[in-house]
Parts: sequence; C-alpha cells; structure tokens
Amino acid sequence: MTESKKNPTTRRRAPAMSPEQRRAMIIQTAIPLIAEYGAAVTTAKIARAAGIGEGTIFRVFADKDELMQACVSEALSPEHAIRELDAIDLAQPLPDRLVEAADALQAHLARMGAILGSLGHGGGKHPGPVRGAGRNESTARLRAAVAELLEPDRAALRRAPEQVAALFFGLLFTQPRTEDEPDLTPRELVDVFLHGAVAG
Repeated sequence: MTESKKNPTTRRRAPAMSPEQRRAMIIQTAIPLIAEYGAAVTTAKIARAAGIGEGTIFRVFADKDELMQACVSEALSPEHAIRELDAIDLAQPLPDRLVEAADALQAHLARMGAILGSLGHGGGKHPGPVRGAGRNESTARLRAAVAELLEPDRAALRRAPEQVAALFFGLLFTQPRTEDEPDLTPRELVDVFLHGAVAG
C-alpha cells in the first residue's frame, strides 16, 4: 500500500514555480495590499496572503524596496490595458467598442491611482520608468490601441483615428466633476463623445 493510500489526508505538492512565475504571483498578491495599506504593508502580510513563507519573497526579491518598486511598475504598466483593448471585437458597432475601451482605460487609471495614492505620489506624479517605458510612451501605446479600434470607421470619422483617439483620452481622463452630478458612465461618456452635448 502506498503512503498516499495509507494516509488519505496527504496533500500532493503543487508544481514548482519558476522564479519569474513566483515573482509575478507575489506582485499580483501584493498590489491590492499596497493599495490598501501603502508602504506600511509588511512582507509577512504579503506572504500570508500569497500562501507562502516570508523567506520565499526574499528568494526572488532582494528586499522589500525592490518588491515595492516591482509592484509600482506593474500597476503603472499599460500592458494589461493594452491586452484588454486588443481583445475588443472590431465587428461590434463603434459605440460598443468605445464603451469597452472606456471600461478598460478607467480600470487602468483606477489601478494606477490606488497604488500611487497609497504611496504618496499625489497629483498624478509618475515615479519613473515603467518596464523601460516612461509616461509619454505608455500613453502613446494606449492611444495607438484605441486608434486601432477606430480604424474600421475611418471613413465616417471627421478626423484621423489617431486624433480622435487623443480627443477620447482627453474626455475620458479629464471629465469635469461637479458636486451635485455623478460621474458619467462609460456609455454616457461615449454617447456625449460621439454625438455631442446637444440632445437629438
């Protein structure tokens, strides 16, 4: 009789992760904790949330500072938002494509704001390179992805897709807030963007 049959509570070990996979797992676990606790979050708390020993963190990160910087870089990276934009079905009507784009971009902005706010980078200050790309390059890549969503309707647009994408970004990220009015939903924002502020 094998050991596992003699002892049915024996647990099979999970497959070993590569250092890169373990780094990615720890970063994904740490980001929401940093958003909640800021720099005060402990590596012990991160380890507990990840279901690993604290020493495992220091096998793939030199210290807490390196882990924190990796988390900031991941949160600011445009890669996740670009993947979401690239996955939008171009066969959909333009308003539906732009609503999905607004959802993806607002989630990206919220993720950045949560991390930067919790770490004291107020006023949208960008703390440095993101995976080798600065803020301008990241914004340009996101705008290019939105321009691709506009390309099927190029003939119906009053400006080139690249310029329309820039205008869309401007409205999306700087929509005015008023005390007595809620923020526009993505669909409301897209409707105003495509059809203007005049009813009918």
